[in-house]
Amino acid sequence: VQLQASGGGLVQAGDSLRLSCAASGRTFSSYAVGWFRRAPGKEHEFVAAISGSGGRTNNADSVKGRFTISRDNVKDMVFLQMDSLKAEDTAVYYCAAEASLARFTTTTGPRYWGQGTLVTVSS
Repeated sequence: VQLQASGGGLVQAGDSLRLSCAASGRTFSSYAVGWFRRAPGKEHEFVAAISGSGGRTNNADSVKGRFTISRDNVKDMVFLQMDSLKAEDTAVYYCAAEASLARFTTTTGPRYWGQGTLVTVSS
């Protein structure tokens, strides 16, 4: 499965932004899809993931109540709605896919990755 992330940009603290991840290749609904981020000088951090059917989600504690992940299996898209953005949310955001939702929070991580999209939040 190939993934293409988009939607990053420069916003102010408190603003909202929506990231999109477009998928192509194998049956999209067979894959859980999620988001990771990497801030300058820091390691990859899990953000959120959603199961293939969209019935289950998993969010990192740092974004609970602010970020919402969703998907459209007709359009083969996954979205990350980011509200109440903070300066510490500044990072390159990557979308990724894997057959199992659980894989997103293991040390192995998902197998399929898209390129990143930069989100910059000014304080």
